Amino acid sequence: MLLDSYDCCRQISTGKGAAVKGAQKELRDQDLANRLLDSFSLIAGVINTPRLDYHARLGRILEVILDYLRVEQGSLMVLERKKYLVVRAASRSEILGHEQTIDGERSVAAWAARNQEPLFIKDISKDKRFDRMCRSSYKRNSLLSMPILHKGKVLGVINVTDKIGDRDLLKQDITRLFDFSSIILSLLVQENLQQDLRRQQRTLRQRNQELKHQEGLRAELSRMLVHDLKGPLSEVVANLDILSYSVSEENREFLESAQMGCDRAVRMVSNLVTIGKIEDGKLAPIKEIVTPDPMLAESLSSIKGMAKIKGVALILEVEPDLPQISLDRILVLRVLQNLLTNALGYCAGNTTIRFGCRRVSGKKQLEFYVQDQGPGIPASKHRTIFEKYARISNKQDALVGTGLGLYFCRLAVEIHRGRIGVESEPGKGSRFYFRLPL
Repeated sequence: MLLDSYDCCRQISTGKGAAVKGAQKELRDQDLANRLLDSFSLIAGVINTPRLDYHARLGRILEVILDYLRVEQGSLMVLERKKYLVVRAASRSEILGHEQTIDGERSVAAWAARNQEPLFIKDISKDKRFDRMCRSSYKRNSLLSMPILHKGKVLGVINVTDKIGDRDLLKQDITRLFDFSSIILSLLVQENLQQDLRRQQRTLRQRNQELKHQEGLRAELSRMLVHDLKGPLSEVVANLDILSYSVSEENREFLESAQMGCDRAVRMVSNLVTIGKIEDGKLAPIKEIVTPDPMLAESLSSIKGMAKIKGVALILEVEPDLPQISLDRILVLRVLQNLLTNALGYCAGNTTIRFGCRRVSGKKQLEFYVQDQGPGIPASKHRTIFEKYARISNKQDALVGTGLGLYFCRLAVEIHRGRIGVESEPGKGSRFYFRLPL
């Protein structure tokens, strides 16, 4: 009986001991969980602190990790330039900026990054990668290295050693360190995205500078060409004018063609000059009160001869009793001439070009238009054809210029507070128009 009582008491005592141990373990686990949550909260606060730069954030995060793991030494290495692991945060400031290749055979961090696996070394004194001098910088023997991975790629490595207290690091500490790799990952990914953005911004700035340089060279070339062309063209125009009084009828057609060619060249030079002034904001329209009918009739003078040669009929349509309008007569006349020349360049023989002016219903505006029976323009080009150097097609024609004519028209209309546009579809001709306020 006495023996049975003793066994019973021992079982009760053993049961109590197991219960106590279980309770203690539960308390430890609860403490670790609470500390982990606190550490995550601290790291989240660091990441979201705008006044800290990238390297300062990494340093603060490493401090939180070392405190949670109760270790003295550690470092955060970031993969840069695709093959270099660079120390960007460390408990020992003297190793900051130190870098090693990911292919380094004697590097623990390189092994973890290369194999994309955590590495636990229980005793560095038995590892050939650590010589006596290297081991002297550690107080304890165990070391842990954890890769930081994102979509199968290594972004960095965390290294920790020198556990505080009466025990060294254990293999199960890998799980604790792994808990932090995901939250560090967000900062590394964010920094990579910002670096990509900065690289793109630098590339865009460089390209913008190159474009500005090229635009400057092009503008300078245009000014030089304009300056050099003015004199010779004026001389040719004057000589052709003198010849017109004595040329025979059988040769008059050739003279008229030469005069029209000179007229186009003069107009192109004028367009270049005017475009440059408008773009620089140095040209304001010199307005006068104009009656539309005579101006429309005058716009025909430069293309009558060529229209006759090509067999294209020119029909002027003017709405009766049109009001007078205030505009820069020279600029608007050149717009009409450009649109007429453009239409003639794309028209085939035995077709008609209609042009004229009308009131815009319900608005205090006049609409000038030029309508041809050419090949038409796809809808996708209706806006782009008014851009600089844009062309309607690749057609080669004496009347089809460099893509500046319609751009000039747009600028000239816009400085009158007007609007220019086109109505067209392939195979049905085109109707160019511009509207000016009364």
